[in-house]
Amino acid sequence: MPLVPVDVLLEQADREGFGVGAFNANNMEIVQAILRAAELENSPVIMQASQGAINYAGLEFITGMVKTAAESSKIPVALHLDHGTDFVQVVKCIRSGFSSVMYDGSKLPLEENIAMTRKVLEMATPIGVSVEAELGKIGGTEDNVSVSEKEARYTDPEEARYFVEQTGIKSLAIAIGTAHGQYQGEPKLDLKRLAQIKSLVKIPIVLHGSSGVPDAAVKEAIKLGICKVNIDTNIREAFVGGMRKVLDAKPDEIDPRKILGPAREAAIEIIREKMRVFGSSGKA
Repeated sequence: MPLVPVDVLLEQADREGFGVGAFNANNMEIVQAILRAAELENSPVIMQASQGAINYAGLEFITGMVKTAAESSKIPVALHLDHGTDFVQVVKCIRSGFSSVMYDGSKLPLEENIAMTRKVLEMATPIGVSVEAELGKIGGTEDNVSVSEKEARYTDPEEARYFVEQTGIKSLAIAIGTAHGQYQGEPKLDLKRLAQIKSLVKIPIVLHGSSGVPDAAVKEAIKLGICKVNIDTNIREAFVGGMRKVLDAKPDEIDPRKILGPAREAAIEIIREKMRVFGSSGKA
């Protein structure tokens, strides 16, 4: 089927109380793994591309791979720009065929973030492209987006209410204790803050940096209003782990298919596991 907007998937998730996984698509095998996992779990799915992935694979290659995957399946698939910090990049992704974009103005002053988010919405909404915004600064590094521990800042509930009122945004990424990349120790989510934010804004909430967050905490966050759960690092770990296993057993192997095939299978398994945790299995 054709690509669907993220808003459509999140409206269902918000209504029915589950989370939709947003998995970073960095190469062909990972795109295949995400789709296969979604088909096996009968789950709606979001494939997202960061600016780093776009620079690596090329915008048209990313768009072409995900469009081909979606069109070959009956599973609803969205293609989403993850952490679009540059307006021109957002425009390019929309023109390329993305069904959803994130404008990340979290490093900007509040009013400037509001103004830029409105600008993206004015362009995207009339043509049916979903827009996600971010308020608060999520720590860690993901491709070209880096926020130090000192810079990281939790989302203020009242600012979230004001931001949503001023922009009319349909989904909002918040900072409640997660971080991008691999964690040192176990992250502690501020679930009380999440509940406060959800009581003030009646839109789907997005959780970034979810790899490494304990399953029980993710499930509780979904109960409190998280509808989109971003996963990247866990896929990278599984994928590279699959490659290492082959190369450790057969160090002289030179057939990329025999190395990347098992890596793809490892990615499928971790993605399926996440979908079950999020409660999206059987919801397609």
